Amino acid sequence: MTKKAVLPMLNNVLVNSVVCSNVCPHDVSDYVNKHVGNHRLTVLGTGDMRASLRYTDFARLGLSHIGYGGEVRVQSPDIEEIYHLQVVTRGRCSWNYDGDVLSLSSGQALMMNPRERIDLTYSNDCQKLIVKVPESVLKTACLQDGRTLPKEGLRFDHRVMELHSSMAFLRLLEAVYEEAAEGCVDIGSVCESYASLLAGKLLSLFPCNLQHESGGAAEQQLQLIRRYLVERIKEDVSVEELSALCNVSVRTLYNVFAKEVGTTPKLFIKQMKLQSLHTDLKRGVGARNVTEIALDYGFSHLGRFSSDYRKLFGELPSETLRKAH
Repeated sequence: MTKKAVLPMLNNVLVNSVVCSNVCPHDVSDYVNKHVGNHRLTVLGTGDMRASLRYTDFARLGLSHIGYGGEVRVQSPDIEEIYHLQVVTRGRCSWNYDGDVLSLSSGQALMMNPRERIDLTYSNDCQKLIVKVPESVLKTACLQDGRTLPKEGLRFDHRVMELHSSMAFLRLLEAVYEEAAEGCVDIGSVCESYASLLAGKLLSLFPCNLQHESGGAAEQQLQLIRRYLVERIKEDVSVEELSALCNVSVRTLYNVFAKEVGTTPKLFIKQMKLQSLHTDLKRGVGARNVTEIALDYGFSHLGRFSSDYRKLFGELPSETLRKAH
């Protein structure tokens, strides 16, 4: 996945969770005050500004995509008991704190801590993802990993991260937003595990005042899972089956995948199936059509299958098969 391919993908998230579209920026601000965080909006731009907001609550996280349609300033005294992951997907955003100015441009991200004063200026074309992560979620992630929280509490550094430097993080962020868009059903706490997954990745990726410790048998568990899936690549293997294989809980398995792979077990299974199916198509597997091959691998939703395939390989499965003949 290239940097150029990432940003359009992140701008198209939550298409089924549109709260406001093509409205006055203050209409978006009113909703944000109620559901995302208290703030004051000052419109700096001129002309007929058209704002938009997509928002949903998912697995204790607040997921949003926001654009004000013009230059604005957003101020807030603090964000109580909430960490904010700020991801700029278009334009620029600057944060003024304690007299210093930190600038984020398209393709960059930043973690903001609870009880920090917010003073943000959006460019006229700025669009952002904002993920609200409750303090309790990150504290739990620390404790589950056996880490000791600093006395002053967990604090992330004021340091900008380049999104394209961690494709694993992008895949996880995309997975969280996709599951939220599909209305993930909480079966066996799988849905809730996404919050833990994201928390674990934030702790390992964004610089903070927490001591990081290396894992133990995670790589051996992943090797075991890979061999198991290769032998059963066309079977319907469940996450529970993999957790039993590794003799760990489903939650622990999700944590292992978040740290070591940057995705979820479910998406890892799908990606392995897609890779194997891609190889079959490139070889031209008989004279069969794409539908038959997709069904062999358990992809019954053909529209979604084609979309996932194109996202991974940059072309439709029919195009791959056609090139093989």
